[in-house]
Amino acid sequence: MKKTLTAIALLAMLHISARPAPVASKATTSVAPKQEFYTIRVYQLKDAQQETRVDKYLETALIPALHRQGIADIGVFKPVGNDTAAVRRIYVLIPLKSLDQYTNLPATLAKDSRYLADGSDYLNAPYDSPPYVRIESILLQAFPDMPHHTAPGGLKGAPAERVYELRSYEGPTEKYFANKVQMFNAGGEIPLFLRLDFHAVFYASVLSGAHMPNLMYMTSFGNMASREQHWKDFVADPVWKKLIADPQYQHNVSHIDIVFLHPASYSDL
Repeated sequence: MKKTLTAIALLAMLHISARPAPVASKATTSVAPKQEFYTIRVYQLKDAQQETRVDKYLETALIPALHRQGIADIGVFKPVGNDTAAVRRIYVLIPLKSLDQYTNLPATLAKDSRYLADGSDYLNAPYDSPPYVRIESILLQAFPDMPHHTAPGGLKGAPAERVYELRSYEGPTEKYFANKVQMFNAGGEIPLFLRLDFHAVFYASVLSGAHMPNLMYMTSFGNMASREQHWKDFVADPVWKKLIADPQYQHNVSHIDIVFLHPASYSDL
């Protein structure tokens, strides 16, 4: 276990842009906020029956159990058009305070008798009737300039119309990837998103996943029309135009994946 944690810690160091240490005054010492970790689980489902079973497990067993552990703001999302997709998906975002909390999670859940009872249909599913096809798991660490997630507030429109946009930016190499992370932090992308009211949920570097090196972030909007207008404003903003033209930030993204999501009715976010 110690070797595993050490490896993950080294990955974290590689995927966070180097920042100069704050200069401490004689009177006070500045301590940077501790960065959160996130795990994103992506359930791949073959039909509506599996989707219903996973929904029930998440709503009645897993999320209440995580709440009992003091883990709040668990987001559950489904892609726009999920009902007609050949492979349905459910995305679960779990904010975590530490790597220890992440690695201890399975054992902690295994000791929760209420969780085991409430999730029995899912947990004890027979081999020939599984509740899902596969589960993808992604481990991330929050960016230093947004070390904690934020539950979006002030979104206009009905909850069913809300759009959460999950983006993944892949870098051609680790060096270019670190440069893109720096662009978000020291470069000023995060303040730009904030000023334009993108209602970001998180920004994070992927420590373990299928598309490394990459970062992921999530923004939220009242509806799709609002999303379109926000991105028009972003592209037209003088700060972005200056940033994207900066020679030091060229060629740092080789591939982008964008997923539009709606929150599940029982999602915390």
